[in-house]
Order: sequence, then structure tokens, then C-alpha cells
Amino acid sequence: MTVGFSTLDYVIFIAYAIVILFMGLWVSRTKEGTEKTAQEYFLADKSLTWWAVGASLIAANISAEHFIGTSGSGYAIGLAISAYEWLAAVALIIVAKYFLPVFIERGIYTMPQFLNERFNRGVSTAFAVFWLLVYVFVNLTSVSYLGALALEQMMGVPLIYGIIGVLLFSGIYSIYGGLEAVAWTDVVQVVVLIGGGLVTTFLALDAVGAGEGIFAGLGNLYTSAREHFTLIVPEGHIMVPDGNGGVRDAFKDLPGVAVIVGAMWATNLGYWGFNQYIIQKGLAAKSINEAKRGLLFAGYLKILMPFIVVIPGIAAYVLINEYTPEQLAAALGTTADAVGTIQKSDQAYPWLLKNFVPSGVRGLAFAALAAAIVSSLASMVNSTSTIFTMDIYRPYFKPDASGRQLVRAGRVVAVVALLIAMTVAPQLSSLDQVFQYIQEYTGYIYPGVLVVFGMGLFWTQITPNAALWTAIATIPAGILFKVTAPDMPFLMRMGYVFIILCVIASVISFMEKGHRVSIALPEPARQRKIAGYSYFFFALGIITFILTAVLSGEYTYLGVESAYFLGVLFIMLGIILYTNAKMAVADKKAIVSDPVLFNTGTPFNIGAAGIILIIGLLYYFFWY
Repeated sequence: MTVGFSTLDYVIFIAYAIVILFMGLWVSRTKEGTEKTAQEYFLADKSLTWWAVGASLIAANISAEHFIGTSGSGYAIGLAISAYEWLAAVALIIVAKYFLPVFIERGIYTMPQFLNERFNRGVSTAFAVFWLLVYVFVNLTSVSYLGALALEQMMGVPLIYGIIGVLLFSGIYSIYGGLEAVAWTDVVQVVVLIGGGLVTTFLALDAVGAGEGIFAGLGNLYTSAREHFTLIVPEGHIMVPDGNGGVRDAFKDLPGVAVIVGAMWATNLGYWGFNQYIIQKGLAAKSINEAKRGLLFAGYLKILMPFIVVIPGIAAYVLINEYTPEQLAAALGTTADAVGTIQKSDQAYPWLLKNFVPSGVRGLAFAALAAAIVSSLASMVNSTSTIFTMDIYRPYFKPDASGRQLVRAGRVVAVVALLIAMTVAPQLSSLDQVFQYIQEYTGYIYPGVLVVFGMGLFWTQITPNAALWTAIATIPAGILFKVTAPDMPFLMRMGYVFIILCVIASVISFMEKGHRVSIALPEPARQRKIAGYSYFFFALGIITFILTAVLSGEYTYLGVESAYFLGVLFIMLGIILYTNAKMAVADKKAIVSDPVLFNTGTPFNIGAAGIILIIGLLYYFFWY
């Protein structure tokens, strides 16, 4: 086997690029003499089936930060990084059942638009600016950087040219065709992404198994890297590179039980429920039922993801540490210099592709990586243009804009976003695990996102001023904790910020009287039922607080104090349910949704139970 790309690899990879580009432009075509409407450009004319919704969600989500970044974290930390994938599958059930139906029923285009309808333009604009900053300076930059890193390792393409290349490629059809082009090319790309990803995993396991097959490889992997097969990381258990030549405690990234009882729920619910470039796929579904089924389908695909993006990282760790460069070179039939080494964790996946995937298949595997990169970038570019156009350009600059003008503005801002990302992305080259960079810096806004959107959806008492001050306090509160407690894991900081924001939103809402209007209470039987649920959540919250206080001293090394987040979440749910049932006044723009909207049929319920059972079993077997 030779190291590097063969002619066949280039042919396969280029063929993939041509097919995707052609498909994106073909789907984007319009009849002669007609222009795309805003609904066609930004919501794919609400034409997506459940399987297209699910495939597009995963294609938008799984990107370079997974193939490169999550594999890098798998190399450094191990299976514990899978918490982001497996708990996301559970979060998707919640989003499908409770969040998305409300958005679809109200005909929402963007998340800031919902905030404007529920609160006011100030809250909407605050979050529009938040999302634009995150998309351009965190998401677009990190994904393009990691994609370029792979191009540099695999093909020798200089980093800056790789960044420009992946951004331009993804921009061509997404800027021209809008969400319709993005979504339908995603259906093809998710097949390539999963198929090519599984091929790389099988070949990596076969290499670890010394050619005796994937099951032998799994056995060797578990034996040789036992410390990498724990889903709960105690303090001081695993040390990982810090990107500056030293090491840091992996507990800082994944603090023990915080991944299941802490603010990772804020990350997952905020990301899957209220993140424009993700939820936009659900908003474009043909119907509420199609959207629900699509998110459930995506949940099962999320369960599969760690086998595609984490296991290869652990395999690279074993191969690097169990064999000398000379032994690997002899097995590969090349030189030790050609095999190379892994200097930073995020180089693990490209190193595997380069060395252990044979010619021809390597082109397919790299096409899978490229599919992940391009599909995510295209979704981010489209959502950036959607938010700017619908939530900033139209209300502030051109209230009477025609559909043609809106589409043109969207295309212009997409180009500007790409140019900014090209400038900023090279600055990430000093990081060891870019995936953790993404999680930490998006974590500055997710507590506020969950509080404002969650309360806006379900609490009749929250007022526009409460939402606005919660939004304003979100980033400063995160920065304050970062400055005053720099050694605190960011997931735990997020939990404390969430608690503070819940207090701010609740106190301001109860103090304000001017926004109140009289509303009809639920009929008595339903009122008793809702109040009963509120008592259950109050009790659950109090019990969680007591247990956390009792156990936190002895089990600080497991991050038990992160469960205060869960206690506050339960109590807040109790407050929301009780006041909705008992208070005959509400904010004048409060949402009172028909309970029928949240009904799900037996197939959905069985599918949801299956996801929860699988996740529960995985945590049971790989807890520690």
C-alpha cells in the first residue's frame, strides 16, 4: 500500500465534487423568467420529506469538527466525547415532540423571527446578532480550518488555500440555490458520509486487529486503550495535550457526571432546538408529522456517529502507542518518514486515512469527509444569510423589500460571511482539539438561548424585558465565570450561568405588571393535571438539590455539583406548569398552544423508547 493519494483516489474524489456541484445547481434551477421566492430560497418551499429532513439534519451537523475534531478528542480522551452524540439523540426526541411543532404551526422562518413574535424586536435582534457572530467566527471558521487541515495532511494543499477552497465550493451552490439546494444535496452527502465513514472505521479496526478482522480489532482496542472506554471521566483520570506542549486534565472538557446531569443539556437542547442552521431543516418539512419523524430518524443516526468519528480516533491512539514507526512502515510497505506521526490530536483522522485506507477506497473515505465539511458549511452559509436578511435587513433597512430583493441581500451577506471566515480561520492553527474550542465558545450563548426560547415557548408569564435582560446578561455572565474561575470546566460554568439567568428571567417577569392581560384558565380537569405535574417537578428539583449538596463534597472528583443545573431546571419546569395552570393573567404575547400539537403516535413513541433504551445500555456498559 502506498501512502498518499493515487490517481484513482483523485478520480473518485473529483467525481464526487462534480456530482454534488451539478446536483446542487440542478436542484436550484428555476423556470425561465421566474425568480425564487423567499419561501423557496430560505425554506425549500416547505417540501422536505421525513427522510430528507433527517438526512439533511445529520449532514448539516456532522462536519469536519466531527471527523477531524471528534476523532481528535477520541484520540486524546476516548469514548467519553460520545456524550455529545448520544445525548443529542435524546434531545432530538424532546425537540421533535415539544419545540418544533410550535414553530411550524406559527409559520416561522427563523429563530429570531419567533422571538420577535413572542417578545419584541429588541430580543429578536440581540439573538440574531448572537447567532451571526457564532456562525461566522466560530462555526464557519472552525469547520473550514479543520477541512483544510485534512486537505493539507492528505494532499499537501497549503492550509490557506484549503480554507479558501472548501469555503468557495460550499458557497457556490448554497448561495445560488438556497436551502433547497442544500437539503437535497445533503441527502446524497449523508449516504457518502456514513458509508465512507464506516469503511474507514472498519479498516482502522482491521489494522488494530493485525488483519484478523474488525471484531479482533475491537477486542485489541478495548484491551490496549481501556482508559479510553469510559463515558464518565473523573478528575485526574486522563491527561490530554493542551496545544502548547504541555498537558491538561480531560475533566476540564468532560467533567464527570456533568455530561448527563449538567449543562450539556443546555448545549444539546439549544443546538438542536433553537440553532437556525439545524432547525431550519425541520421548518422546511411538508408537515408537522414529517418533521417529527425526520428528527426521530436523525436520532438513530446520531447513535451511529461515534462508531464513525470516535472509534477511528481511539484506533489511531492504539496504533501510534502500540507500534513503533518502523513496525508500522514495515506493515504498510513504506518508510517511517512517509508514515509520519501525530503531533496534535486533530491530526488523528487524516493520519488514519493517509496510512490505513487503501488506494481507491481512500478517495471514497475522503469524499465522505468532504461531504461532511461541504454540507455543514453550506447550511451555515444559508442560515447566516437567512437570519441577516429576515431579521436585520428587512426590518431595519428595507421593510417593503420584494422577494427578489430579499434573495439578493441573502446572497450578498453569504459572500461577506465567507470572506470573513477565510480571514479568521487560519488563526485556529494553534489549537490541539478544535472540537472543544467550538463547544466552549458556543457555550457562552446556549444557557441564554435555552432560558429565553424555552420560557418563550411554554411560560405565559415571561415578559419582553425579562427576555431582553436575560439575553444581555448571557455573555457577560459567562465571561465573568471564565475570569473569576478559569479552572472550572466550561460545562459547569454553563450550568451556573443557566441558574443565574433563570433567576433574572423569573424575577423580572414576576415584578412587571404592565404587560399582563387576562386569559382563560384551562378547564378544571386539565388544570388539576397540569398542577399535578408541577408538584412532581418541584419534588424532583428539591430531591436533586438535597442529593447534590450531600454528595458533592465526597464526589467532587466526579463533578456531582453540576447536578444543581438539573435541580434548577426541574424547579423551573414546576414554576412554569403551576403558573400556567393557576394564574389568570399572562404576558400579552404569550403562546398558549393546543395540547393536541404535542401528540405523537405509537410508532414515534416506540422509536423514541428505542433510542432511550440504547443510550441507557451504552452508559450502563461503559460508565467507568
